Amino acid sequence: FDNERLDQSARDALEAAIADYNKMFKTNFDTSRDRFENYYKDVARRVKDREVDMLIVVNMFLTGFDATTLNTLWVDKNLRLHGLIQAFSRTNRILNRVKTFGNIVCFRYLKEATDEAIALFGDKEAGGIVLLKTFEEYYDGYEDKGKKYPGYKALVEELQREFPLGKAIVGEEKKKAFIKLFGALLRQRNILTAFDEFEGREILSQRDLQDYQSRYIDLYQELRPQGEGGKENINDDIIFEMELIKQIEVNIDYILMLVAQYHESNCSNKEILATIDKAISSSIELRSKKELIISFVDRISAGTKVDEDWRKFVDEQKETDLSALIQEEELKEEETRSFVDNAFRDGFLKTTGMDIDTILPPLSRFGGRREKTKEGIIAKLLAFFEKYLGLV
Repeated sequence: FDNERLDQSARDALEAAIADYNKMFKTNFDTSRDRFENYYKDVARRVKDREVDMLIVVNMFLTGFDATTLNTLWVDKNLRLHGLIQAFSRTNRILNRVKTFGNIVCFRYLKEATDEAIALFGDKEAGGIVLLKTFEEYYDGYEDKGKKYPGYKALVEELQREFPLGKAIVGEEKKKAFIKLFGALLRQRNILTAFDEFEGREILSQRDLQDYQSRYIDLYQELRPQGEGGKENINDDIIFEMELIKQIEVNIDYILMLVAQYHESNCSNKEILATIDKAISSSIELRSKKELIISFVDRISAGTKVDEDWRKFVDEQKETDLSALIQEEELKEEETRSFVDNAFRDGFLKTTGMDIDTILPPLSRFGGRREKTKEGIIAKLLAFFEKYLGLV
């Protein structure tokens, strides 16, 4: 983008936008050549790091810019050929199993221009590879090269028929079949959520979906190899879609909202308690916090201020649990507290290296006792960390 070619009106508008940006991020950019180039790089970095959620652009950032987290492009200008492909490509970088495609929202009719561009830079069959299929095809199923692909509706019907809620899933083959079927449903649902037409046509109620998720997580925790730290590929023919589960699971704010509703009912609405229990069980992140949450709910009284008292409760319980762990395992207190603080700051707990060794009590390196004790301490530290991660 050559800012030297801007007329005065366009330069004034850009200067105003940069001034707003400087004020927001405490930077010092302008439209002079060197500072403008750094402004461009700074914006690109902040978009990639999710510090900026949305860009309104005319020509900048439609080409030569890559951020895998970018998932939607709203288009209100006529694009053609190379420019269209370049602009659309800003959204199509695969990030993970959740973001496998980009979303283009057009305020102008660009179908013919899109087909022309795809045919020019691919071939006449490339549209089926580059573009998603229609909502109806993903929802009702479709056929491609003689092979039939079931739609979301058929997957839900099969799930309800073969694995009705309330009936246990018994046997390895049945468990594998459920894992594969629910994984396929999660992948299809992930695509369909990009379509406005999907709202109201989910078939599964929120509660039923949570119950199925809870079963799925039960099997994940039952079948994953110990010590693999959440590895998705359990064996050659089973893959757990845990990233998709995390995409749709509830968070602690939602749980606290339910707790507040329970408090407002004078702690008498047992239906809300059941909803809280189901929501926690359907979340891989909240399961480790279940005992903590239920303990807080049991303490609620008429004078409870849910948000404020929850924070106090978490801080108190964290201190109680950490002190007990230090005492039980005879850990070095100052070093352990520093180690734990660093783990919460960094978002992960280091289980290898010198840091973990500095908190251990004096142990003989002979006879294997040290390693066995160390493994037990690490397991307890990980349980403590997962329990309070995201809460402190």
